[in-house]
Amino acid sequence: MRHSLNLDIVSLEVHGFPYSETMSHPVALSARKRQATRERIAETAADMVGEHGLAKTTVDKIAEAADVGRATFFRYFSSKENAVAEGSTRRWLDLITATIAHQPPDLSAHDAVLSAFADLGDGFAEISDQVGDLATLTRSSPVLSAWTLMIYVDYENAIAELVAPRFADLTTDDPRPRLIGALAMSSVRIALDDWLSHGGNLPDRVRDAISSVAIR
Repeated sequence: MRHSLNLDIVSLEVHGFPYSETMSHPVALSARKRQATRERIAETAADMVGEHGLAKTTVDKIAEAADVGRATFFRYFSSKENAVAEGSTRRWLDLITATIAHQPPDLSAHDAVLSAFADLGDGFAEISDQVGDLATLTRSSPVLSAWTLMIYVDYENAIAELVAPRFADLTTDDPRPRLIGALAMSSVRIALDDWLSHGGNLPDRVRDAISSVAIR
């Protein structure tokens, strides 16, 4: 049986539900509840597919296990593959964006992303098996792979927003933040493929891929 990731991370506004610790704001609290429901459904879907396989996991079974109705499931996800893909990738990708967000402000956009993966390497051994299971799961189905790529685009945009302020000469239509986001997520995807095939250290592989292309 596969175990879900249990990481202490910062939730960013990646899926449209911003995180806020201000309990006095009803809108923020409502958004947090919606985000919690979305996360529970996604993680339940990924856990069930990891244990029973994609074919034997239905929307009705996911909804029942997540303690929501079928209509609520489709309020958040368009298919079981959509939910599984998010549940299989969200925590690892949230960890990446949170680590980028906490880099020193004097670093360039490119160096901040490189430094983030250096920081991720410190504790990666503790979660490497789990990340490997999740990555293998998403590669088990062409439909899951397609949904995962769509989720990666969300994180490309999140990274772009995080690094944009690091460009002192940023213009309105400057492509560099999005290029940094695309480079980071492409590096994650390629590094995951190589890591699953050949082993090694995943954060190091990602950092090597990013450092091979400089965007200043």
